[in-house]
Amino acid sequence: MVLGLARLLALLPLSVLHRLGALCGKLVYLASPRYRRCLSANLRAAGFTETALLRQAIAEAGKGLLELPAIWLRPPETVAGWVTEVTGWHLVEAALARRRGIVFLTPHLGCFEIAAQYYAYRAPADAPLTVLYRPPRKKTLEPLMRAGRARLNLRVASADLGGVRILLRALRQGEAIGILPDQAPGLGEGEWAEFFGRPAYTMTLAGRLAEASGAQTILTYAERLPRGRGYRLHVEPMPAPLAGEPAARTLNRALEDLIRHCPAQYGWGYNRYKVPAGAQAPT
Repeated sequence: MVLGLARLLALLPLSVLHRLGALCGKLVYLASPRYRRCLSANLRAAGFTETALLRQAIAEAGKGLLELPAIWLRPPETVAGWVTEVTGWHLVEAALARRRGIVFLTPHLGCFEIAAQYYAYRAPADAPLTVLYRPPRKKTLEPLMRAGRARLNLRVASADLGGVRILLRALRQGEAIGILPDQAPGLGEGEWAEFFGRPAYTMTLAGRLAEASGAQTILTYAERLPRGRGYRLHVEPMPAPLAGEPAARTLNRALEDLIRHCPAQYGWGYNRYKVPAGAQAPT
């Protein structure tokens, strides 16, 4: 049933998906007290207190959900065509020319899935993108997610030690990898650092991989344009190396700057501040 619904949604125009998604976001917000508390509290704690911004964030969360089947199932050329504006692509071209590998850091901002799809469509065949993959909680979604993330010039690596080895090997071969840098890591895989003024357990994997391989680190996010007109892909340099003790804080500061560009499109409903099992929360 879930796969059938996903295939049906994938047939709809992007503008229709975004209109339906905005409605879906409102319904989920009203129906789930836990989600409602998390989204509202995270927005307020980050300093975004405007009621209009809250309403927009609720709608954008729904758009992000309903656009996924189309991005995973529509032909790659169709999906890439939805990216109507690109800024900073010269950074990607320069990094590819160096042949030292690229670490793409794409937070839960805008449509993070289409950023990977767009690179895979435009990149040369000898520079595929490998993305770290964590199976969804709902097993019925796994075939859909794997199919959408492992096509054309796109590969997946499991979020375990074997997957990390695959990522490092890809970088040493001059290829690209993609990581969601604001995903809460497990115990021993991160360090505490402030994120919008609150301590958040922050991954250190991206910095370790870049340091071990000499790869270039690049920030990306795909901003949704109004009325389903597509996406604006932003490609930006990492402002400082992710090395040494302040790496986690450097990463979070860079992500904060991105999020401030379009705060309504960030995934505020995600529990970014959760404490990993077995860890002690900072005091």
